[in-house]
Amino acid sequence: MTDNVVVLGAGYAGAGAVKKLQSELEDDASLTWIADVNYHLVLHESHRVIRDPSVRSDITIPVGEIADRSTQFIQDEVTEIDTDERLVSLEDGDEVEYDYLMVGLGSQTAYYGIPGLEDHSLTLKSLDDALEIHESIKEASEEATRGEPAQIVIGGAGLSGIQTAGEIAEFRDIHRAPIDIHLVEALEEIFPGNDPEIQQALRDLLEEAGVEIHTDDPITEAEEGVIHFDEGEPLEFDTFVWTGGITGRDALDDTDLENEHNRVTTEANFQTSDERVFAIGDSAIIDQGDQPAPPTAQAAWQAAEVVGENIPRAIENRPLKTWEYDDKGTVISVGDKAVAHDVKMLPFDTFGGFPAKNLKKLIAARWMADITSWNRARTSWSSL
Repeated sequence: MTDNVVVLGAGYAGAGAVKKLQSELEDDASLTWIADVNYHLVLHESHRVIRDPSVRSDITIPVGEIADRSTQFIQDEVTEIDTDERLVSLEDGDEVEYDYLMVGLGSQTAYYGIPGLEDHSLTLKSLDDALEIHESIKEASEEATRGEPAQIVIGGAGLSGIQTAGEIAEFRDIHRAPIDIHLVEALEEIFPGNDPEIQQALRDLLEEAGVEIHTDDPITEAEEGVIHFDEGEPLEFDTFVWTGGITGRDALDDTDLENEHNRVTTEANFQTSDERVFAIGDSAIIDQGDQPAPPTAQAAWQAAEVVGENIPRAIENRPLKTWEYDDKGTVISVGDKAVAHDVKMLPFDTFGGFPAKNLKKLIAARWMADITSWNRARTSWSSL
C-alpha cells in the first residue's frame, strides 16, 4: 500500500522537508508538494530586492531545482486542512488526500488590532512585497525634493525591520535620493530581547547610515500618510513598512489541530495533536521546554532535517526523533555592512566588518547549496 505524504509550503520549512524526504522515503511512498508559488525564496535575503529588484533571480530557486521527478508539485493556495477526512483543500476547488501531512505554510503579518495598520502599511513576507516596497520608495523619492524629502517609516525594529531600514538607506545613497528614514519600535531598544552588545552595534550602524531611531512608544493608529503614537507626536510618511510581528496563516483558521493564533502546537518531534500531521517553521509552535523554538530560518532549517526523518519513521511505526534547537548565533545586515553575535566556534562575542559581511553571505550560500548545489550558490554569491 502506498502512503501519500503531502508537504505544504515552499519556505525554509517546506523546501527543506521536501529535500530530506526525497532521500528518506521508501519507494512505496509518494510525495506531493503544494505551495502558492513555484519557487523557494531565500526570505532572509529578500530585503536585498528593496534596493535592487534585479537580485530576485539569485534569491529565488525554482521548485524544479529542488523537487525530484517523482515528486508531484501543485501550485495553489491552501484554504483548509480537514484532519478527519485527511484532505487538503485548495483555492481552485481541488482536494488532495494525504496519509501523512507536513505543514510548513509559514506565517503572515500580525497587526495586533491597531486601527488602520493593515490598510496603510506594506509588509515584507514575500518577493512581491519586496518589489512593492522598492516601487513605493522609488516613486516617493522621485516626487520629493531636498527641501521636502520623502518620509519612509519602518515599524518594528526586529530582524526584518533593521534589514529593511539598511536596504532603504543603500537605495537612498546609490540614487542620491531625498529620503528620510525612520525606524520605529514600541519597546525600549531595537532588536528587542537580545544581548545589549548586539543591540548597540546595530544601533551604531543604523545611525551611521542616517536612520533615525524611535523607541519606547507604541503605534496606536495609522491613517493615510500618518501614524500616531501612545505619547509622541504623529509621524507623517510617504511609505510605511510594517514588520512588527507574525501570526499563522488563514488556512489554519478552522483546523482541529491544537493551535495558538493559527500556529499549530507540536511536540519536540514535530507531531501535532493529530499523529499523522507534523508541523515546523513559522506555522508551528514547537515545544522546547521553557519556551518554543524561535520562528527563524535557522530553526526551520534544523527542524526540516529531523522532520524529514520522522515522517518515514512514523510510516514504519518506529520511534520518532526529538529535536532540540541549537542556536548557532545571529548575523544581521545593515545595507552592505553586517553584525555577527555569539557565533559558535568563533572566539568573539560580537563583530562586524568584512568577516561578518561574508559570514552572512556564506550562511545563505550554504542553505542554497544544501537544497540545490554549490554551483547555484556560487552564481548567487554577489547578490547575497
